[in-house]
Amino acid sequence: MMNDMSTPEYYVIPVKTGYIKPNESYDVIIESAKDFLEDGDFLVISETPIAISQGRLVDEALFKPSILSIFLADVWSKYIWGYILGPILGIKKRTIQNLRNLPPEARSHKEVVLKHYGLKYALKPASEAGIDLSNAPGTYVSLLPHNPGDVVADIAGKISKNLGKEVVVIIIDTDVTYELLGKRFTSLPISAKGIKANLGIFGYFLGRFGKIIGPTPLAVSKFQKLNKVMKIAKIADDYQNENEHSMKTVYDMGKVFNDKIDGVTIEMLDSIQHMPAVILRKS
Repeated sequence: MMNDMSTPEYYVIPVKTGYIKPNESYDVIIESAKDFLEDGDFLVISETPIAISQGRLVDEALFKPSILSIFLADVWSKYIWGYILGPILGIKKRTIQNLRNLPPEARSHKEVVLKHYGLKYALKPASEAGIDLSNAPGTYVSLLPHNPGDVVADIAGKISKNLGKEVVVIIIDTDVTYELLGKRFTSLPISAKGIKANLGIFGYFLGRFGKIIGPTPLAVSKFQKLNKVMKIAKIADDYQNENEHSMKTVYDMGKVFNDKIDGVTIEMLDSIQHMPAVILRKS
């Protein structure tokens, strides 16, 4: 079950499942991967299915926008970032267009960010605190996973005990890690060891002057050199982005389901195949 997107250094093997539902055990990932795992493999898992399995869902429709969240959505993100800061700082054109066309629901989204993560994350124009608007039903969003370090240890331990395979488990977030003056950092609240986290808007600003080196590893089950972890995370993320039903953003989800974002149900999400993880193996 090898894939033609494998690199000279690693084979890439997709782990495919149905939609992992709220409070459903993430053991389904192990079950789907078990026939392909070998000693020394890397099992790289996206953060969203883990968060959803933990029940880390929030219904944004229940949050009444405050004056601050209205300002952050209608003025700060839509106009100041969409028309001034975004173009000046070289943000992607697609992101700028999305900011200029922010819907009224963005006010409630900003309120959720304020309540759960605080102002330094709500000041980000988009992708605040790793809150994922895609892969969740209706007006729900998923927060970051709780204690991802414990999760990777649990999954690696179960694989070792039940399958007799020693693998390294990594959870990654598509929000990027930057490098500036030899230092690696992310705007996310959490990250794996060696990456400075919890910077919010400050990390986002600094990142405009640094370079993007890939998605952000949140946790690793066994110590690995950071350069190796970053390389593996990028290969895994690139592979998943090539998936036919990749829903990296809420806009991608809209395309998959014909723009019915608020009307997306768990049944609809379960009607397509998902790839919550990939296996990487040295060539």
